[in-house]
Amino acid sequence: MTLVVDSHHHFWDPARRSYPWMGDDLAAIRKLFGPDELKPLLSRSGVDRTVLVQTISSVDETREFLATAEATDFLSGVVGWVDLTDPNVGETIAQLRAGTGGSFLVSIRHQVHDEADPNWLLRDDVRRGIRAVGDAGLAYDLLVKTRELPAALGLVQEFPEMRFVLDHMAKPRISAGRTDSEWAAALVPLARCENVHCKLSGLVTEANWTTWTNDDVATYVRRALEWFGPQRCMFGSDWPVCLLAAAYDQVLGALRYATDDLDDSERSAIFGANAIEVYGLA
Repeated sequence: MTLVVDSHHHFWDPARRSYPWMGDDLAAIRKLFGPDELKPLLSRSGVDRTVLVQTISSVDETREFLATAEATDFLSGVVGWVDLTDPNVGETIAQLRAGTGGSFLVSIRHQVHDEADPNWLLRDDVRRGIRAVGDAGLAYDLLVKTRELPAALGLVQEFPEMRFVLDHMAKPRISAGRTDSEWAAALVPLARCENVHCKLSGLVTEANWTTWTNDDVATYVRRALEWFGPQRCMFGSDWPVCLLAAAYDQVLGALRYATDDLDDSERSAIFGANAIEVYGLA
């Protein structure tokens, strides 16, 4: 039986670090979340392994996450951060992989949607850094919204040999109460690129936090499945961000609802096998 893998969650501790994105609207989750808080949720939900994802632009955080992965039985991979614009980014990646838990580094990510330039991904220094990520055998996670999707398309077309993972389906505006046509028009060309996988994650917090339904989520999940196909989509909880709108088991239940009409092999791919393959998880 295929393992169930949560391909996207976070840990943080506001008592130890500053998180610039964690404003007053996120006060409910401005507290410690770590392995001890997540483990019982995984046990109750039948999730076997997870991938821990960076939260801030910090190599120190990545180094700490790798050590956490080595010490935590359910962690199978880490999506870390490095300065892609640094000419020595390849050396930084090599140092991370040589350190404690370095074998758990599976991908790199940057908060591209927070950059002022919508074409940030296409800058020469950034592309050089992403080439170094690919040369190291790592995947690259695309954290973008609709505005940055054209640049993301240009990037993945330039590096067809690399593995890219689109986080949170590029954050469609589910709360608007209608299909996000601008998002759809920008996402479809990216979905045609066979080297891009899509995380079915972060959707409950793009919907109305208090009134969302399984059908709200399913409408968007099914579109992603149509465009990417079940073999290029994967489950991610986005815990603990998801707690703003839903408990862990509710997020998992919403995705199971949205994929109920798929066959067993397709669901196995979405809920585990795809993450294992794309990230090269042990």
